[in-house]
Formats: sequence, C-alpha cells, structure tokens
Amino acid sequence: QGQVVESGGGSVQAGGSLRLSCAASGYTYYCMGWFRQAPGKEREGVAVRYFRTDITKYADSVKGRFTVSQDNAENTLYLQMNSLKPEDTAMYYCAADRNCLGSWTNEKNFHYWGQGTQVTVSS
Repeated sequence: QGQVVESGGGSVQAGGSLRLSCAASGYTYYCMGWFRQAPGKEREGVAVRYFRTDITKYADSVKGRFTVSQDNAENTLYLQMNSLKPEDTAMYYCAADRNCLGSWTNEKNFHYWGQGTQVTVSS
C-alpha cells in the first residue's frame, strides 16, 4: 500500500528558507509533486518531478526560488524553498502517483498524498 510522509515545515521570516522532505513507499512512483493550500484558497501545484525523464516543473509563482531534489537511496524528494514570501504561507502537501497521467497541476491526477506540513512566513 502506498504511503507518503512529509516533514520539514515551520515558521520563518520573509526572505528566509525552509526545506521540506517527502518520503514515499509502497510502490514505484513515476512522479512526485508538491502542492499547497492557503486558507480560503484552492490547492495549487507547486512543483513536480518525473523520475523516468528527470523532468522537473515549477509553478510560475515559485520559479527561481524553490528547487526540487531527490535522494534515490532514501526514496525521498525535497523542496528547497528560498526567498520565502508571506504569500507562500500554506499547508504543503506531497503527492505521488504510479502513472502520472494528465496535467501535473491537477491534484486529481495524484493518488497518494501525505498529511501535509505547515509553512508560515511572517513579514
């Protein structure tokens, strides 16, 4: 059975950095992604990594500030978040899928989800 577990959230001042971790187990996943949901807003895609092609995509709002990396030995995906802004405040979720069909920004295309980790950026 597939399992996804995030860690690494916290509180930071604007301009600071945080690194989120996501460990996936149970299956071989074709992609893993990061989503976030701020209060009163819909969940949005932040970044995705496709493992077979080694392609990474980012939302425009985080390009140049966030970076995805992975540790194959530990089956772990990381999201390094630099130059954080108050508008980055949200619950961050890691998601994985075995097929990764359709648009990566559509949460319905990911079938395995973590419980979420809170990121709070103060001004």
